[in-house]
Amino acid sequence: MPSTSRIPLVDLAGSAEPGTERDAVVETIRRACEEIGFLVVTGHDVPEAVVSNAEEAARGFFALPDEEKVRSVPVAGTWWGFTPARGTALALAHGVETPPDLCETYSVSRFDHVVAATDPGDGRGAFIAPNVWPDEPAGFRAAFEAYYAAMEDLAVRLMGLMALALGLDEGWFADKIDDHITGLTALHYPVLDQPALPGQSRRGEHTDWGSITILHHDGQPGLQVMAPDGAWEDAATVAGAFVVNLGDLMAAWTNDHWASTRHRVLVPDDPTGDRVSIAFFHQPDFDARIECIPTCTSADDPPRHQPTTSGEWIVSMLDKTTC
Repeated sequence: MPSTSRIPLVDLAGSAEPGTERDAVVETIRRACEEIGFLVVTGHDVPEAVVSNAEEAARGFFALPDEEKVRSVPVAGTWWGFTPARGTALALAHGVETPPDLCETYSVSRFDHVVAATDPGDGRGAFIAPNVWPDEPAGFRAAFEAYYAAMEDLAVRLMGLMALALGLDEGWFADKIDDHITGLTALHYPVLDQPALPGQSRRGEHTDWGSITILHHDGQPGLQVMAPDGAWEDAATVAGAFVVNLGDLMAAWTNDHWASTRHRVLVPDDPTGDRVSIAFFHQPDFDARIECIPTCTSADDPPRHQPTTSGEWIVSMLDKTTC
């Protein structure tokens, strides 16, 4: 990690058991979450093959002809499957009008074996729904299921460390994320066949919406993070690491003591190559109540946000950003 980066590097090795090593990790996480809302984690124990297999599967799918990819669009009323490029504009979530983002995606959940039920009308049926798996490439489903499982484990580990950083019991978040509605999304930023429109990005300026995001990317440039002084800086690449950032629900949960930071993916000056990343958008249980964490409020610092639920929030944000 270059010395100029303000995104801390956190080595999770040695943090599994109480002791001085874990204390140091927890303190680094606390400072990172308060100051910039981003960190880069190593020592995560996710096998390299799990990551490379998922990236290879994603590249194989996105290389298919468009007429093949659109066979995997989501079932009406759900989010899981393929979304073509120019289908979203994330900057709209912050009231910024931009052309659609230059990014195509494929998203999956953990609900393949869910039993169909009547949607009560609150939007949960869009999330608690089976996946649409492509026929090609071979091994796509197995690779993504293995990656999803690895990210679930890592998310539980990170949320436990974050609970400690907030002065809570390590398991404080457990009953709020045990039936999570997380989406795993592969993002492909294609080679451009024409110049980008004015103000158009590969992924527009935005914050994420849930608790945490765990991101793998292929090392290609473009990801930028807004520093506390408002300046944009390139996110550094560390081999074998994941970029982790907080979402808006975590900021609300912590009474804005922790930061949900804007970031974006720019079109490079030489847009001759594509870019692939895989994001685990960790989202608490649909019915999880999101209200100020007890250690984040006092008589002099009352709760700043109205209570909501994980489901209410994510439905509203997706509605704002879908073109």
